[in-house]
Amino acid sequence: MEPPVVRIHLSQAAKDQLTKLKRQTKIDHWNVLCRWAFCRSLAEPAIPSPIPIPADSNLEMSWNVFGGSYSDILIIALKQRCHNDNLGCDRHTLASQFRLHLHRGIGYLAGDPNLKKISHLIEIVNSRKETQN
Repeated sequence: MEPPVVRIHLSQAAKDQLTKLKRQTKIDHWNVLCRWAFCRSLAEPAIPSPIPIPADSNLEMSWNVFGGSYSDILIIALKQRCHNDNLGCDRHTLASQFRLHLHRGIGYLAGDPNLKKISHLIEIVNSRKETQN
């Protein structure tokens, strides 16, 4: 399945937030934190604000590193979200929405005062499940 982007370039603000999250959660890999952040944003009902996001940090990764064995699932989730939001699924829209969701999710995780360790990520998922039931 074709990814929305080949390389992911993060903003300096996102890199700083990820550095904080690495320190708090003890998750050593950027890509794992980015997957959590992307999924966190997808779980929000609102469409992310279409704000310009600079690619001004030295932190970048390939889609394959970001997605890992979940690559196809993440692409499908992004396409489904774009479809649900009536945005279309052309390559430009997918790339733009991916970037917006990733950065918004990083901001959500970094701004969560309860997120102090890995187990708190699981608690976020479980609490969302409970509110949906």
